Amino acid sequence: MYIDSHCHLDFAELRTLLPDVLAAMQQAQVGAALCISTTMETFPNVLELAQQHPQLWATVGVHPDNEGVHEPTVAELLAGAQQPRVVGIGETGLDYYRLGERSVADMAWQRERFRVHIRAARRCGLPLVIHTRAAADDTLAILKEEGGFVPGADPTPELPPARGVFHCFTESAELAQAVLELGFYISFSGIITFRNAAELRQVVSLVPLERCLIETDSPYLAPTPHRGKLNTPAYVPHVAQQLAATKGLSLPQVAQATTANFLRLFSAVILPAEIT
Repeated sequence: MYIDSHCHLDFAELRTLLPDVLAAMQQAQVGAALCISTTMETFPNVLELAQQHPQLWATVGVHPDNEGVHEPTVAELLAGAQQPRVVGIGETGLDYYRLGERSVADMAWQRERFRVHIRAARRCGLPLVIHTRAAADDTLAILKEEGGFVPGADPTPELPPARGVFHCFTESAELAQAVLELGFYISFSGIITFRNAAELRQVVSLVPLERCLIETDSPYLAPTPHRGKLNTPAYVPHVAQQLAATKGLSLPQVAQATTANFLRLFSAVILPAEIT
């Protein structure tokens, strides 16, 4: 059995096909999928999916790329986290890939949003789902400061350190090592199956299996042999297959380990018996 640790089934491309998507998941032995919130405005749609379908779960948060949307407060994120079947905070993080004519200094709003999410995650005890692209240094620095990893910089030392997963990882081996040292998991998507992803597969080989998750990030990034097509959680076994090949492991080993890792990360909310 497989678990898709990151997908966007509330997006129009997939929501209109939901019965077919869920049937394909079952046929592909994908027992569960985590539906990721990207704005507070659309969080009710993500929550509805998770509450109506036992194989789906939800997060609450605002994607770093989304501008002109409602900025969540810590209190609003905590209120969302209290809803049944919400198991994580995010997707959150930093993304400097599309700066355009702006400077890194202009992205202060993004950095503050990230801090708010980390504060909320620590207060409610849920894992963070972190997105980082072309912003590795700032992502790591803020996570260490707000997450309780830098002595003297922690605004809430009475709370346990942040925990969570860096999703759709495409960054360097150095960042991967730093993430692992903080106790975070690393999730790989269909990108690792792409022909031009040799450097990323080198990172895959370095990450211990017990810290790996798999995802589709659907409806985007469909893995080979479906690249360029609409992605769905049913394709996450292809990610597992590439992970197995890269690490020299069997597919059942990877399926079992990544499922166990997901359940371990979200163990405060999801029980193994709830995943079929």
